[in-house]
Amino acid sequence: MVIDDDVGMIYTIKRGLEGTDEYEVTTVNSGVECINLLKHNKIPDLILLDIMIPEKNGLNIYNQLKDKDEWKNIPIMFLTSRTNRIAREVDEYQDDDYIEKPFKVPKLKEKIEKILKK
Repeated sequence: MVIDDDVGMIYTIKRGLEGTDEYEVTTVNSGVECINLLKHNKIPDLILLDIMIPEKNGLNIYNQLKDKDEWKNIPIMFLTSRTNRIAREVDEYQDDDYIEKPFKVPKLKEKIEKILKK
């Protein structure tokens, strides 16, 4: 699942990952949409979560996901246009990974595979 409010980013990720037939990508524009899908048992193998999204930021969504027993084990990779403040916040979430925008799809795939193998 990709949570990002940038339509271009969603398109790039979806096209890049689904183009190999290895992945099925669900996309949402907000944390609210993500939570609604999860409540309807649409549980992904991994969530790519933009930190800077409307309504709730990605770190708030992360905390909400980790507070629910049904969702707390879903691996999360943060998507970020990294700044020093954001980098410090992401670094606090040591069990999860992040990738800086812009990125190349092969690098994203490499990180996804690493997370899914854990």
